[in-house]
Amino acid sequence: MNVFDHLGITVADLARAKEQFHPVMEALGFTRYDEDGGVSWYRKGEPELILYPVRDEGSEPHTHGRVGWQHLAFAVDSRAEVERLHGIALEAGWSVVRDPKVYPRFNERYYASFVEDDNGIRIEFMHNPPREAAS
Repeated sequence: MNVFDHLGITVADLARAKEQFHPVMEALGFTRYDEDGGVSWYRKGEPELILYPVRDEGSEPHTHGRVGWQHLAFAVDSRAEVERLHGIALEAGWSVVRDPKVYPRFNERYYASFVEDDNGIRIEFMHNPPREAAS
């Protein structure tokens, strides 16, 4: 059993957030469920991702580096998959934070990209194979 069951994220514009999240989540193999007051994506064996509309219309978008949300990392099977998902996110309107590259500060195998949506929500696509499989 997973320790994490779901992740809920509040967004300023639910319709726009669906436009940005859906292509990425679908490419990751998740199925979308539109529900009263929100939208979610589910894949068997994985925590559910849920988007909720903002309740306080005066809320500011999230700012990376402040207390709270930092980013969500999606582990994928290859560098090519990092690049493919990065491209899908950009086509869906996400902004580049960091293009796909190796992050030797983590280790010589860590390959990742970072994107951010209109709400300041940051996600990472990362491939970090085990040391013995890194050839």
